[in-house]
Amino acid sequence: MNLDAFNLSILVPAFVAGLLVLATHVPLGIQVLGRGIVFIDLAIAQIATLGVIAADRVGFEPAGWVAQAAAVSAALLGAALLTWTEKRWPEIQEALIGVLFALAASGGMILVANNPHGGEHLQELLSGQILWVGYAQLLPVACLTSVILGLWFWLGTRIGRFGFYGLFAFAVTASVQLVGVYLVFASLIIPALSCRGYLTRLRLFAAYGVGAAGYALGLGLSTLFDLPSGPVVVWTLALVGIMVHWTTRTPRIFGSCPSNR
Repeated sequence: MNLDAFNLSILVPAFVAGLLVLATHVPLGIQVLGRGIVFIDLAIAQIATLGVIAADRVGFEPAGWVAQAAAVSAALLGAALLTWTEKRWPEIQEALIGVLFALAASGGMILVANNPHGGEHLQELLSGQILWVGYAQLLPVACLTSVILGLWFWLGTRIGRFGFYGLFAFAVTASVQLVGVYLVFASLIIPALSCRGYLTRLRLFAAYGVGAAGYALGLGLSTLFDLPSGPVVVWTLALVGIMVHWTTRTPRIFGSCPSNR
């Protein structure tokens, strides 16, 4: 246990990064659960990761603008493909999303196979390096988050299939660069899932609370015990989500907390 490791100049930007990820992923997660396409986040995140790996393979810096453009382009292509498959084969969309994830993940492993540092780079993209996020990275993500949320809440159901997948692609691409694939998926699913019994008007705020508490607790514990932050935050998100879910089950049994289902 290392109490001296609590450095606000590191923890505050990391926590803000988590809040930015939650800002877009909580409402998207609620929509994803409603559509029954839970693994879309993993698929799009893995496709964006494949774009970064491909750019790195041909000699571009992973943090450079070319790699970012490759990630967005790959994610948008994935979004376009999923838009088409949902229209063509809606009954097997979840299965197709799983296949797409497997192909993108396998493609990334193939591309880094002959890179001596490929395994380390792939691990960073999956687990993330949230504690090393700086304010310079947060500003463009904050601007993009504002645009995504504005379009999401303004357009509502008018957003359409490609609008949904397109916004998803931008949100995931920005998020995976900050916190990694695992945390992106956990941020999308766990808060929305844990609060699924809330009334519609309360569910969004409750899910934001679960996410913020999970990130704060996870960052604190990972720093205190010198553990990798991304995986610890995934676990604390799950633990907070379970606690919230079970503490709201009892009132519903007695009928005092109506469900939105």
